[in-house]
Amino acid sequence: MAQLISDRRDIDFVLYEQLEAETLTHCAKYSAFNRKMFDMIISEARKFGIKEILPTFVEGDREGVQYIDGHVKAPECFHRPHKLFSEGEWITMIDDPDVGGQGLPFLIAAAASEYLIGANFSFTAFFTLAHGAGKMIELYGTEKQKKLFLKKLYTGQWAGTMVLTESGAGSDVGSLTTSAVRNSDGTYSITGNKIFITNGEHDLTENIIHPVLARIEGAPRGTKGISIFLVPRIWVNDDGTLGEPNDVVCTGIEKKMGLHGSPTCSLAFGSKGNCRGLLLGEENKGMKIMFHMMNEARLDVGAQGFLCASPAYLYALNYARERVQGRDLEQARDMDAPLVTIINHPDVRRMLLWMKAHVDGMRSFLFYVARCFDLEATAESEEKRDYYHGLIELLTPVVKAYCSDRGFDVCVQAIQIYGGYGYTREYPVEQLARDAKIASIYEGTNGIQAMDLLGRKLGMKNGQVYMDLVQEIQYTITAATDVEGISDLVAKTRDAVNRLGEVAIHMGKTAMSPEAKVAFSFAYPFLEVTGDVIMAWMHLWRAAAAAPKVTALMSGATDADERQRIIKKNKDAAFYDGQVKTARYFMNSILPVTVGKMNAIMNSSREVVEIDERSFGGI
Repeated sequence: MAQLISDRRDIDFVLYEQLEAETLTHCAKYSAFNRKMFDMIISEARKFGIKEILPTFVEGDREGVQYIDGHVKAPECFHRPHKLFSEGEWITMIDDPDVGGQGLPFLIAAAASEYLIGANFSFTAFFTLAHGAGKMIELYGTEKQKKLFLKKLYTGQWAGTMVLTESGAGSDVGSLTTSAVRNSDGTYSITGNKIFITNGEHDLTENIIHPVLARIEGAPRGTKGISIFLVPRIWVNDDGTLGEPNDVVCTGIEKKMGLHGSPTCSLAFGSKGNCRGLLLGEENKGMKIMFHMMNEARLDVGAQGFLCASPAYLYALNYARERVQGRDLEQARDMDAPLVTIINHPDVRRMLLWMKAHVDGMRSFLFYVARCFDLEATAESEEKRDYYHGLIELLTPVVKAYCSDRGFDVCVQAIQIYGGYGYTREYPVEQLARDAKIASIYEGTNGIQAMDLLGRKLGMKNGQVYMDLVQEIQYTITAATDVEGISDLVAKTRDAVNRLGEVAIHMGKTAMSPEAKVAFSFAYPFLEVTGDVIMAWMHLWRAAAAAPKVTALMSGATDADERQRIIKKNKDAAFYDGQVKTARYFMNSILPVTVGKMNAIMNSSREVVEIDERSFGGI
């Protein structure tokens, strides 16, 4: 089952041959590590994910969560691995040892997470939210708040949430109505109702810490007047012991398309007039603090899309190798010809290669962003820290939107490869598709991510951050120019990134003009083509790392038949040749469509903004 979560061979390739993860050990921050330790941690994550978490994937979905008299029961199968996950300290892989973390590079944690989160996102979401809440307290909390909450959250003894959404204020957070009133003891009385709160109530931990957005009496309207409060489900006394239950009531849970093992709750704060919270950070600075958690969550959500896609692809690949149906196309009319496995059929191979191209590209993309975090953390100058921080800021909406959408698309293709069986619960790909879909919706819908990319990120530092990204791609293009056998890939990547640069300039100018609505009607297509060009970059980078290995392994081969014999006998030759062929497929079959989309963006047609709402029909 290991290969059905993730591809360890490809993980190692990206870590050590594409991104050169071992160089991180040359930095003081990570000098205590070496490759052997990195591999051991990833192997342990793989073992734990397969043995303890993966068995909960189907069982947790079938059992689901239960709402009983204001309380929520998590799937029974979650309890044992929850305890083991906490004891294994998997929550704080990247955090400083001073706060109980392991101090791992982000890049290695990303690799380990493929087996932990990829085994069952419904299960591991309990921990990602606890980490997010803990990180806000670590960065913005008082010493007393850190003492009361941080260790319990970072060990998983207590859970955390993210409490933003109200029924009348979804994406428009500034319209929230939840209120906070100062009390004489320094606490605040919180009153309001929130919806869509992931893991807002459950029985896996003895306490849940809710970071709640609310408006203090007299605060400015809109997002400028929002503060954030720590509201425990059970009040925490000054000595760290648990006191009386707080006035926080779960009024129901949603019946969802997917993620059945993760409760999505409606919460009432202060319905009895007795809900207390502690101000986190300064008054009216709640959005700044919450966005730190939101940005972490958006990267996690992009990874969620990929982490559903990876097993979906591997399940489909395994099925295509085993499922016997039909005859080889060249012998289709010969009723005496043997039946073949469906991986021999061209259309199935097309779907598989499309899936592989996106799964491989997304892995490299996500790992690259993780590497940016490491380079920011180890930079020796403020200028370099700002450089990598800017790249992370720019790429966050692209990671969130592109990987969540493409991740779902891969799951849909996996269902298609299974045929009718894929649409049934007999095989896991239908659940992966159900679980993946939400990633394009929560933590800011993908349309909002596109607006963020165009409206805020593209113009950062007067466009310099975007030019830094282009320069990063140019570094790869320059290095790949000297690699034998991939000159066509170099040329196509260069053409695509140059065209994207023209599109970005056009979009930036249009967004600042009276035609701003036209620009924003193309915001999502702009994000999509940005993601596609980044995929091309990642595939060129992969091909540049793999092509010399192909040349060395093929030395002595005199013709194409001999090359194929080597590939069939040598798994390394097959792997590296697959990297080059996948890159070539992406450049020849997907990138031309991207160029067409870029041309459509440059045309800036006005139909979206001009069509009358009655013209949509339905009247």
